[in-house]
Amino acid sequence: MSFASGTFLALFATMLFSQLVVRPLRARQWILLVGSYVFYGWWDWRFCFLMFALTLTAFFTGLGMARWPQRRRGLCALGVAAPLAVLGVFKYAGFFVDSFCALFGIAQPRALGIILPVGISFYTFQSLSYTIDVYRGKLPVCRDLMRFSLYIAFFPQLVAGPIVKAADFLPQLEEDRRPGRTAVWSGLNLFAWGMFKKVVLADHLSVFVDQVFATPLAFDSLSVALAVVSYALQIYFDFSSYSDMAIGCAHALGYELKRNFDLPYIARNVSEFWQRWHISLSTWLKEYLYIPLGGNRRGRARTYVNLMLTMVLGGLWHGAGANFVLWGALHGAALAVHKAWRRAHPQRRGGAATVAATLLTFAFVCLCWVPFRAETTTQALMVLRKLFCWSDGVRQVYSWSLLSLAALAGATAWCMRFHRDAAGTVHGQMPRFRAGSFSGAFAMTLLVGLTLVTMYTGGNPFIYFQF
Repeated sequence: MSFASGTFLALFATMLFSQLVVRPLRARQWILLVGSYVFYGWWDWRFCFLMFALTLTAFFTGLGMARWPQRRRGLCALGVAAPLAVLGVFKYAGFFVDSFCALFGIAQPRALGIILPVGISFYTFQSLSYTIDVYRGKLPVCRDLMRFSLYIAFFPQLVAGPIVKAADFLPQLEEDRRPGRTAVWSGLNLFAWGMFKKVVLADHLSVFVDQVFATPLAFDSLSVALAVVSYALQIYFDFSSYSDMAIGCAHALGYELKRNFDLPYIARNVSEFWQRWHISLSTWLKEYLYIPLGGNRRGRARTYVNLMLTMVLGGLWHGAGANFVLWGALHGAALAVHKAWRRAHPQRRGGAATVAATLLTFAFVCLCWVPFRAETTTQALMVLRKLFCWSDGVRQVYSWSLLSLAALAGATAWCMRFHRDAAGTVHGQMPRFRAGSFSGAFAMTLLVGLTLVTMYTGGNPFIYFQF
């Protein structure tokens, strides 16, 4: 059930209506839980049993650590190993079997036929963070199975994030957070902007990107270069739009989710990029992987190794493929180089140097998206070869408009960086329409109307649904 579908809008309207009219908190949360399972089971009802099994594993692991503190280490290991094993089977079994067979020259077996559950990476990480935080003593044990199940299954962010920590969400479930008019309006405001970014910007860009990446050798180098930039814009509009809609839905229902994107393409270096891109994942990797590995506490060489390991595993989190490993390794190497550079040149520079650093970072990120987008490493190499070896081919006339869009988006983001009025925006970025005013209602109607008129009707799923 995609956010950009009438079925979801009907479900969301039902959930919102129930939160407004039903008085008992417990009843409202039960309705949200049932609605969340309906939302998830819409793809395949069997996935609901898997999600509930992981929910029970984390819940009873937490209870066990509270009841038998002397066995906390073993219970935590079990609570971490079980979700990782499930994730490994569903997401990585085929990859490792194929890699093993290729390494030793063994005939590859028939396809395992394992269906990847939608969003399994996201709710697996949420259950892991809860188990680890309880073990560390950072979070009290949740003794209410219904509320813990709602934390895992909460439908707005269930299948593509942002990844929500239990410490941020479980306390909200203890409060009677009945949504008010302002919260509902702000949430719908953000949802409408997210829908616009998805079905108008991201999906229209996908047509050009898919065509060029399918046959890169048929296009001239300029078109390939514009396709690479266009994919950087597409994945940003696509993924950030889902986050916007998820945060907007949650806000309208009375709950708060943290921002997941903060204008990442104006970052001045790769480290800053990861502070702005997919913030919930980068924070998770830092807190539960990079720091436990030793972070930067065990010398320079170990710091660089930890950065590489963290980003390679972050690449694998996105998918079981050599292209994702390469993407993670490139970012890991860039983070290590930047850390070494900052150690040798601690002073900051402004003006032209900042502009150059921003453009260089954007160019590097765009190039790294090539193996991420390509279906195989061979296809990625074909795109890169066409990109750097100037040659003729088919030229897309309308591709020039995409370059203009990129320039306009960059200039807008740059201005917003220095002139951000949090009071007049939603999550510090999207213009907020005034609630209860004619101008606000007119602006919202205009945005929805433009979305319906200019939307792409090909029905592209969100990119991060596959992760």
